[in-house]
Amino acid sequence: MEGKPRPEATPEQAQYAMDRMIALAQFGQQDIAARLGLNVTDLTCLGFVIEAAIAGTPLAAGDLAERAQLTTGAVTGVLNRLEKAGFAHREADPADRRRVRVVMADSAQERILAVYGPFYARLAGLFADYTPDEIAVLADWFTRAKALMEVSLEEIREP
Repeated sequence: MEGKPRPEATPEQAQYAMDRMIALAQFGQQDIAARLGLNVTDLTCLGFVIEAAIAGTPLAAGDLAERAQLTTGAVTGVLNRLEKAGFAHREADPADRRRVRVVMADSAQERILAVYGPFYARLAGLFADYTPDEIAVLADWFTRAKALMEVSLEEIREP
């Protein structure tokens, strides 16, 4: 499969386009969270719960706190809200009864896909315009850019 012709762009133009997409995504997350009856922090944490469920790996409340860069007390509030909204529940870790696992509710994925599904369908259509090699470049770029962002955020967070 041969790729479609692409317009030329400078790194500066690509960075500007990325910045605009990130800004839109940040506002969009607020809208998506509101549609689901959550706040953005809760939605972000729900994403980590979904990731763990898809991977088939248990997610402890402490692990969620670490991933979300929240205190354990703040995660308690997040979990209370996710449970109240019917997206997740807590259960005791069978290997260590002192630990609490966060488990996605059975109906959560369907409710989330009702909101995200149309966007994901549009993205699938967009990806269909790219060759496998081009998609590999995109995936590589996003992965590497995420790693650079993590390093930069660590620097910013240092006192």
